[in-house]
Amino acid sequence: MEGKANLEAAIEQLQNVEKQMRLAGDVAGTKKAVTEILQLCFEAKDWKALNDQIILLSKKRGQLKQAVTAMVQQAMQYIDETLDLDTRIELIKTLNSVSAGKIYVEIERARLIRKLAKIKEEQGLIAEAADLMQEVAVETFGAMAKTEKIAFILEQVRLCLDRQDYVRAQILSRKISPRVFDADASKEKKKPKEGDNVVEEAPADIPSLLELKRIYYELMIRYYSHDNDYLEICRCYKAIYEIPPVKENPAQWIPVLRKICWYLVLAPHDPMQSSLLNSTLEDKNLSEISNFKLLLKQLVTMEVIQWTSLWNAFMDEFENEKNLLGGSLGDKAAEDLKQRIIEHNILVVSKYYSRITVKRLAELLCLSIQEAEKHLSDMVVSKALVAKIDRPMGIVSFQVAKDSNDILNSWAMNLEKLLDLVEKSCHQIHKETMVHKAALKV
Repeated sequence: MEGKANLEAAIEQLQNVEKQMRLAGDVAGTKKAVTEILQLCFEAKDWKALNDQIILLSKKRGQLKQAVTAMVQQAMQYIDETLDLDTRIELIKTLNSVSAGKIYVEIERARLIRKLAKIKEEQGLIAEAADLMQEVAVETFGAMAKTEKIAFILEQVRLCLDRQDYVRAQILSRKISPRVFDADASKEKKKPKEGDNVVEEAPADIPSLLELKRIYYELMIRYYSHDNDYLEICRCYKAIYEIPPVKENPAQWIPVLRKICWYLVLAPHDPMQSSLLNSTLEDKNLSEISNFKLLLKQLVTMEVIQWTSLWNAFMDEFENEKNLLGGSLGDKAAEDLKQRIIEHNILVVSKYYSRITVKRLAELLCLSIQEAEKHLSDMVVSKALVAKIDRPMGIVSFQVAKDSNDILNSWAMNLEKLLDLVEKSCHQIHKETMVHKAALKV
């Protein structure tokens, strides 16, 4: 009781000093007085008094901004010193209420909310943690370090993915431009001009830009895996593969390169997939995993691939992906792999045949006639190729229907070629005649 009375007397004395300094507009004196009051409460371990004093001092008439900032920063140092979780949460909530709506302590508020969200997540309240994090729009904070902003947004994305809110995760992820990871840090450090906001240094626990790049793409892989968007997953792994620390360490880049190869095979055929496929084949590192190079070469080569022999050759590698970086390729991956091989085979057939019987097509694809028709129809609907099936005749035509202009142009071209041949023939006959005439004269 005596200690409490002494504490109250000391606080009252300091409050009088604080009032004099505040009314006199003495910034340094006011800051010293408010931090001393908080220090007394902390040393006495009177957490209730500490919370009350923070609220009381922040609501004083004409309270200086610098004093509120100093008070919030001072109290933040005490958060980790609290005795139990309830006291810690109460202190964080008090500081949150004090810093709410004050632009000069927005960075401190963001850090407080992140701490509170971490506590909520540890308690298993992921939805609450995600909602808390979404209250703060760090992209508008001019004084916050770039890496801290990115780390905060990535935390928002991660919590949204954990609660399976994929729409909000995508919206939040778009706040980060992938180009920001390629920026040269040495060029960016300029001397701030007069009047500019001074950007604060990021705390020590914030990862570097390259580490954040990897975290960003790993989160995007989680997002795209939800929709089985294999091409985008492949592009994410490609970006991770290009990170210097990953590319220098074979233990890291081999699993990533394996994933790139698998997702390239699983991705539907389109110009982007074809471009990535060719650029990956040119990679010298691919020779380290030669069986994957063989797999990609089979896709590039315009030849029919036998599904059973391919699956027997790569089944162990496919199953082994579960134990490597990134985990399994997805629930539908084996089914989709078969689908892609069938699509590849249909494209190969359309390249070599203008017309083919449905029976022969089914034989080449190692499918029944009904399955072959279904896969062919799906590809026509998705505009992957042009084909028509004559069911009564049982013939598939891969010829593109030409309009009248194209037909006339082709006729004109054919006539031109024919006339060229006639002219050349006449020239050759004339030449031979002249040679024989010269020989007879002699």
